[in-house]
Order: sequence, then C-alpha cells, then structure tokens
Amino acid sequence: MMNVLLRGGQVFQGGSFHPLDLRVDQIGLVELGKDLSPTPDDRVVDISGKYVLPGLADIHVHLREPGFSYKETIATGTAAAARGGFTSVGAMPNVAPPPDNLPELLHQIQAYQQEALIEVFPYGCLTEGGTGTGETVDYAALEPYVIGFSDDGFGVQSTDRMREVMTQVAEVDGIVAQHIEDLEISADGYINDGEYARAHGHKGKPGAAEWTQLERDLALVAETGCRYHACHLSTARSVELVAKAKADGLPVTAETAPHYLVLSEDELEEDGRFRMNPPLRSARDRDAVAQALVDGVIDLVATDHAPHSAEEKAGGLAASANGVVGLENSLAVVYTHFVRAGRFEMERLVEVMGTAPRQRFSLGGGEIIAGEYADLIVFDPDFHEPLDPGQFLSKGKATPFAGRELYGRVDLTLCQGDPVWDPEGLFA
Repeated sequence: MMNVLLRGGQVFQGGSFHPLDLRVDQIGLVELGKDLSPTPDDRVVDISGKYVLPGLADIHVHLREPGFSYKETIATGTAAAARGGFTSVGAMPNVAPPPDNLPELLHQIQAYQQEALIEVFPYGCLTEGGTGTGETVDYAALEPYVIGFSDDGFGVQSTDRMREVMTQVAEVDGIVAQHIEDLEISADGYINDGEYARAHGHKGKPGAAEWTQLERDLALVAETGCRYHACHLSTARSVELVAKAKADGLPVTAETAPHYLVLSEDELEEDGRFRMNPPLRSARDRDAVAQALVDGVIDLVATDHAPHSAEEKAGGLAASANGVVGLENSLAVVYTHFVRAGRFEMERLVEVMGTAPRQRFSLGGGEIIAGEYADLIVFDPDFHEPLDPGQFLSKGKATPFAGRELYGRVDLTLCQGDPVWDPEGLFA
C-alpha cells in the first residue's frame, strides 16, 4: 500500500476548517501541513473543494445481531456505516439474546471485534429481557463495557421501575438512553394521530405518547440525578420539555433523526418506508425539532438505523414493521437541508454528527491529529443525485428519502488507519 497525499481540501481541526494537505502513510498515520511536498512513495489525490472531516459517530444503530441476521449483520451494518462516513456506532441491545448480563454482553463484544469494519460501542439493557418490564440488571457489572443502558423499542413503562432503574444507574454514573413512549397512550396506533390518519382510516399515535413519558422521566432525573439521554425526539412539546430541563441544570441530552428534521405527515405515502416509531409528526412538530437542532436544544443527530427485510416492509403503513435505514444517507440529508440550505454552518454539522455524540457517550476520537492513526472521511459537498437505495450496502433498503435529490457524498472513510470505504481504490 502506498502513502496517499490528499491535496487541496479543507481539513477540520480545532473546531474549524483549514486549507491543509494531509498525508496518510502505509500504516495509516497522519501528517498535516500546508503544501506538503510529494515523495516517490505518494499517490497524490486532488481533493480541491472537498472537506476532510473526523469520522462521524451514530449512537443509535440497530445491527440486528445476534438473532435477526436476515435483517442486517454486523458486517453489512458496519459496511453501511463506513459508506455513510461513520467510524463509530452505538449498537442498541434489542437483539436475541439481549445483553442483560455480563457473559452475553462479552460474547457480543467479541463478535463486534471480529466482524465489524468500524468501532462498535454496545449498550446494555435497562431491564431483564430488554422489554421495559423486567427486573433491573447488574448495572455495575455491565457499565465498564457499555456506553449506556436502553430498552430501545419499548422504554420502561412503570414509574416505580423507572425510579429504581435511574437510582441504580446513577450509582454507577451510567446513562439512561430512553425510548420515550407511553404504550398505553400509543395503544395500537402506527402513524401520527393527525390529518393523514383521519383522512385515510389509519390508527393514530398521539404525540402525547412521547412527551407524557418524557415529562415523567425528567421529573425522575431531577429526583435521582441520573444522566439521561432522550432518544428520537419528534414533537414540539418534547423540545419544550428538554429546553426547560436544560435550563434547570438537569444532566439531560437529546437526539433526533434525519427524518424528523426534514419530513412530516404531509409527505406520507401508503408505503412501508414511511413507517417508523415514533412516526412522522405534523409540519409544526417537524419545524420545532429542526429549530431545536439549530439552537442547540437538541444535541445531536442519530439515525435510528433500523433495517428490516423487504417482506417486513411490504405491508404498507398499516402492516409493515416499524423502522427505516439511515446510515448511508443521513450525512447527505443533514448537509442538504441544513448546511446547503443556510440553516447552520459545516462546523455545526461536525458537532451534531461527530463531536457531540462522542463527548456525551465518551467514545473518544473525533479529531484529526498529526502522528496518530487516521480516523476521517473525505466529503464531496457538490456531488448530487436522487437517492437510490439499490446502492446501499445495508440489507435494509427502506428509506423515506428514496428518490429525493440529495447533495454530498463520502469518497473515503478511514477508521483507525484502515480504509473501510474506498470506492476509488486509493489505498489498493
């Protein structure tokens, strides 16, 4: 493998972009400088007009293994992540068997180490079985190996159980990453309880199913002091509650997903690629969530990448499985609708898709440093085309952004010095 000298790009360092050349040597170490002189061992690549970003991080990903490899595998999911510019992901624990005990968690970590192309950071379960109704688990045993605790897909329903969970997680200084949903309020709803549901005879899921449980949880955070991360915010009321919690000094962060930032129930079609949980909300909710990301009330973007088989997504809105994929298009979605649209600068994109998730969940990395292994991506902001899920490396193809014109493409991803996405064969 030759050295690769990337010339003419804008390199993100120290919170801003700088016109620098960047050389990656044969073992993956970085050299930075202005107008670096090529050597006979260099393959020189002109990346004028492109950005060099630290590897991105997505702390809400469903890799589906063990138990559901027909939907996704560690190999396919992390390949999709690399193609999308991610060098670190957080793996949600709704797999079978779930990581609610140390032996199973260690077994899954071993699988990640053997099969993943990038860094995978696991979550542990909040309750036994991971369905939000079991007994508490041994958080002290799991905490050294996980980035947080979650029963994603269910959430903890009982207030008494959630108080017990938060008290015990706080004792080990862990993070509760809560799937916010009151299942009694959701009942059997599957799209937003709004105009589209009423007009087309669908069962609606009220926004109160989200914010009612969030309000309860934030009161418990105030009581217990537990660090808390609110997953996939989708309503204006949820944004208001998080803003107040932060103003009150509570240890709270929040994420949302690209589809809640850009789409609403106004874009719904009778197609399973528009079914996810929480559902696409009203345009007012969407606008509030997007503004909260701009203002910093929402800390970070996470895809909630949730692949399913084609058969599971073929039942339309009423009968398809909940979940869409996002690892391979989220960077382009955020770039197109926020940076290119003038809502915030490229530096903010790096923060919400890289720096903030790494800092909140103590992932490490997130910087391009001379003399260290390259963990970075090359991003072309001018490339654009309609999104074609047929090109995805993920087994899952269901995305509400299919066919939409998006700007931006990842041309290269290096993880810890290794080329994990290199379609041009620069490091061949």
